[in-house]
Amino acid sequence: MSDLSTTWLGLPMKSPLLPGASPLADDLDTARRLEDAGAPAIVMHSLFEEQITRDQLAALRHMDAHGQSFGEALSFFPDSDVFALGPERYLEHLRRLREALSIPVIASLNGVTPGGWTEYASLMEQAGAAALELNLYFLPSDPAQDATQIESAALETVRAVCARVSIPVAVKLSPFWSALPNMAQRLEEAGASGLVLFNRFYQPDYEMEEMETARSLRLSDRSELLLRLHWLGILSARHEVPLAASGGVHEPLDAVKAIAAGARSVQVVSSLLRHGPQRLQELHTGLRNWLDEHEYTGIDQLRGSMNLARCPDPSSYERGNYARLLQSWHG
Repeated sequence: MSDLSTTWLGLPMKSPLLPGASPLADDLDTARRLEDAGAPAIVMHSLFEEQITRDQLAALRHMDAHGQSFGEALSFFPDSDVFALGPERYLEHLRRLREALSIPVIASLNGVTPGGWTEYASLMEQAGAAALELNLYFLPSDPAQDATQIESAALETVRAVCARVSIPVAVKLSPFWSALPNMAQRLEEAGASGLVLFNRFYQPDYEMEEMETARSLRLSDRSELLLRLHWLGILSARHEVPLAASGGVHEPLDAVKAIAAGARSVQVVSSLLRHGPQRLQELHTGLRNWLDEHEYTGIDQLRGSMNLARCPDPSSYERGNYARLLQSWHG
């Protein structure tokens, strides 16, 4: 029987498949069911920089009576009922998960600007987090802000978070950095113990009758895996930092592809939200069956077997594939 054991962020895991950041960890019973289904670790949903900053500003409201108003500052942040768990409740829930589960719990911070909110990384460690996932979600809209400024702020944030904790920190990225391989290298130098590819952007639609934006949550589908495979194959060929795939994994073969591209761990969310925690066990069984059928001794033998390590010039390889693909359509 093939060996599924691996490590992620230095944590020993019996399988590369784990539940990614989502509301699945918000319920203790669901978290226990995921553990029973074979989850080697679980990632909590993100605590947002805005939540923490709002909480810190709210503590200053009493100063209004002394002629200093923070009402306008608070109005820039989402209402508190937007978030499932506030900062203190998040830490308490993290403690409860650690007490209820025998698997590592990975906490998650979503932020991009350096600031006082990064102290929560240390509080998460104290609450029992085995590792931390830092989700760098940022949409640049200011034309005066150039790419160098954006990258510098992100790197400073990673350095600040890593300096706060002794537990490993993974950085969850978007695919939209102008030079992703260079950014990956600099994040590793800044202290990142792993990179997660990728977070998902949720674009609002338009409701034209009401002339308002309409927001709806769309779960991922298997087509989203292709972008992850593309960059896993490139980054794993040139970088030592461990990589995780996140997005588009719905079937055992999707996990096989992600590992062959170079992923050390594979996060699953949408498939679990659709089918329930038992789906994780089905994915584990399917992954092991594929390895057995193809005579692999374990995932270490499979990992990176399809990346671009054998290609001296990945950019030329990619352009060649691009040209062949475009020329393949004949109507």
